Amino acid sequence: MPPKYNRNAHATASAERREHLYKILVIGELGTGKTSIIKRYVHQFFSQHYRATIGVDFALKVLNWDANTIIRLQLWDIAGQERFGNMTRVYYKEAVGAFIVFDVSRVATFDAVVKWKNDLDTKVQLPDGSPIPCILLANKCDQQKEGIVNSPAKMDEYCREKGFAGWFETSAKENINIEEAARSLVNKILLNDKLLHSNDKDGEKFALDHKIANGENNREPSTGKFCAC
Repeated sequence: MPPKYNRNAHATASAERREHLYKILVIGELGTGKTSIIKRYVHQFFSQHYRATIGVDFALKVLNWDANTIIRLQLWDIAGQERFGNMTRVYYKEAVGAFIVFDVSRVATFDAVVKWKNDLDTKVQLPDGSPIPCILLANKCDQQKEGIVNSPAKMDEYCREKGFAGWFETSAKENINIEEAARSLVNKILLNDKLLHSNDKDGEKFALDHKIANGENNREPSTGKFCAC
């Protein structure tokens, strides 16, 4: 005899399954490898030959986060030549997280990072008015590095001062730390979601978790992973 169908159990299981759609920006100077990072992350594909992105491009990454959670990441690949113009306000709208990318072999692209971060923070915020979580990607770490990226301690300090949620050395070519960086950003986005939707009873706990995650109680070095290139 087949087992009896339990409608309530099925409804409960369905109710517990959650889906999220998150808009994530990928910004930074021209030629830093933004498109390559997205192609590697979404399609596990790398090419030496990409034409410069014109305006903005999109990609979708679906994550089976856990048994009850599906996360869809809408990745916005914004052209480096947009250069903090008026259109970036339109592109940034409703984003809940961001990557800023620089090329470790070109120190000028690192010098521009702070301008991209300031532009981001002035044009998009979380519902409580705080900046959206942003992770700094030191890309092309398979090449010779220039500047303070050679000192993890200085990079940690820089990220704390500029309000980054963390940083990772990445390589789209060698597939280094891209999955890890994305997972770190999604974790911070989920924490912000909990803060936003939790009731007053739970709010204090999540606020404490948020402070710890952002090092506001006891500042700790970035958890970014470094490639041994």
